[in-house]
Amino acid sequence: MEEDETIREARFLKAMTESGVPLRCPQCGSTRLIYDPSRGEIICADCGYVISEREIDRGPEWRAFTPEEREKRSRVGAPISRLAPESISTDIDWRSKDASGREISLRKKIEMLRLRKWHVRARAQSSIERNLTQAAMELERLGAQLGLPRAVLDRALEIYRKALDSSLVRGRSIESVMAAAVYAACREMRLPRTLDEIAMYTRAGRKDVARCYRLLLREAAIKVPLPNAADFVPRIGSMLKLSGPTIRKAIEIIEKAREMGLTAGKDPAGLAAAAIYIAAMLNGEMRTQKEVARAARVTEVTVRNRYKELVKKLGIKLPMKK
Repeated sequence: MEEDETIREARFLKAMTESGVPLRCPQCGSTRLIYDPSRGEIICADCGYVISEREIDRGPEWRAFTPEEREKRSRVGAPISRLAPESISTDIDWRSKDASGREISLRKKIEMLRLRKWHVRARAQSSIERNLTQAAMELERLGAQLGLPRAVLDRALEIYRKALDSSLVRGRSIESVMAAAVYAACREMRLPRTLDEIAMYTRAGRKDVARCYRLLLREAAIKVPLPNAADFVPRIGSMLKLSGPTIRKAIEIIEKAREMGLTAGKDPAGLAAAAIYIAAMLNGEMRTQKEVARAARVTEVTVRNRYKELVKKLGIKLPMKK
């Protein structure tokens, strides 16, 4: 109870400070003030002067003494998400038990099934809303398969909405346009995901996804930065269980290659794989070209060609193989 009162007092005094009210006793000038929530008063702890009374407590009307009680008594809803429909944000659960944990009757199950069906229909009334609902489900599936953060998913949905408002989705599959939006969002936020990797988890082919991606860049006015091979290095290095100095060395090799103009027109994943292969050899953490190629999702020929080119152009002296 004392801890809960202390939290409420600290919250109230912080709000008073942010509002610009001077928190100082006008009688003795002390800053040791006490907030009494039962009376709504601010009292000086030194002289007992009541500085303010009938203050509004903007906190909850309930009290909780444990984290479990605080979570149970809180009445806030789910966080706002752009993936959820804008009209109705609630869902009817599929569980066959009531709030007390008792099994509901067959008649109630049929009734809840009917309510659930009309609930889904009420959420998407127009064709645009139904399209967005299907696109959001596809986006959730892609995000789970690729392990994408929530910020990337929100940005991908923004790009898809822009394409839907521009009538770019008409005549094209939702999967291909959404996959292209996810790839564009990853490019914007510099998340190392290749087009082949995203197309792998969609029923649409790579050509369809690439075609939709070029359409988004051209018609939806989306600007994405140039791909940077250094963004792929930490991910590939973690998959190969390389140390931090090796990963930093690979990034240094890529930066030197960029200064000399060796990265133009090259696949960033292949360049990152070759730089990691060289850095691993220099630091004594030898990995085979097959292992590096599998982690970077490129061919061994690509790793070999980029590796030879970097060693020759940058003048890197590799240790002799035993």
